[in-house]
Amino acid sequence: MRSTRLRKFAVAVAAAALVLTPAGAAYAGSGPAPSPAGKSDRAAAQDTAPTARGNPESKRARAAGVCDDAYQIGATGYIKRGGATIASVKQFYSPECKENYGYLWVWDSFRRTATPYDLTLGVFSYDQDKVLGRTGATDTDQQEVWTPGTDTVSDCTAAVGSLRPEGVPLPAQAASEKRC
Repeated sequence: MRSTRLRKFAVAVAAAALVLTPAGAAYAGSGPAPSPAGKSDRAAAQDTAPTARGNPESKRARAAGVCDDAYQIGATGYIKRGGATIASVKQFYSPECKENYGYLWVWDSFRRTATPYDLTLGVFSYDQDKVLGRTGATDTDQQEVWTPGTDTVSDCTAAVGSLRPEGVPLPAQAASEKRC
């Protein structure tokens, strides 16, 4: 009986140690990449259509020079206005091209009521303390925006975006999760 209690105690201690052990830092490109099967399924299903998740094979992504193997890294940031989410900001990484990209998606619910608007997007390098790959549009109804590739894979980075509806003096903004 005592050995059974000791075993249960040992298992509980081991489980607690796993829970309390901090995870390592997140690095650009760390974590699982999409499987090749997932990529071909995605490409076949979406072709060049823009999506809220981000399609590196969309027409705007290709125009920005996004490599087609790019995938999202870090958590999505959300631009909010008056408590409502109006856009998503994401960071993508390409292992093939060794570049980071910013991605902004304007939500349909906002686009239906607030066009035109101004938007900006870039990749913020914490190491260089500046926004790289900056892009934007004024008086637009554009839904999908990509930055060109940035040579920031060895830096800590986040995608940063802003959105300013017509008639509003200041933009709302957000950043994706910081990745190192």
